[in-house]
Amino acid sequence: MFRYSTLLAALVMASPSLWGAFVAGTLDQTDALIRLLIAVPVAAVLLAIPRAAYARYARTIPAREIPAGPPVLQATTTRVDRDR
Repeated sequence: MFRYSTLLAALVMASPSLWGAFVAGTLDQTDALIRLLIAVPVAAVLLAIPRAAYARYARTIPAREIPAGPPVLQATTTRVDRDR
């Protein structure tokens, strides 16, 4: 199953031929759909390259731990304008 980003990239890559076929009428509709079908695996490969590089990079980075800070102290005030 392809991701939505792959299908969107394929639509962007094939949009000139789709426009020419369905709006301008300068291209045969079958040719435009064949170009869209060719664009889908091309887009999948082009998007898989950075995805794989990012996954490899994410595996090599050690998980960052949040350092334990000093204990939280609550500030208290003493009123000096009243007698106790």
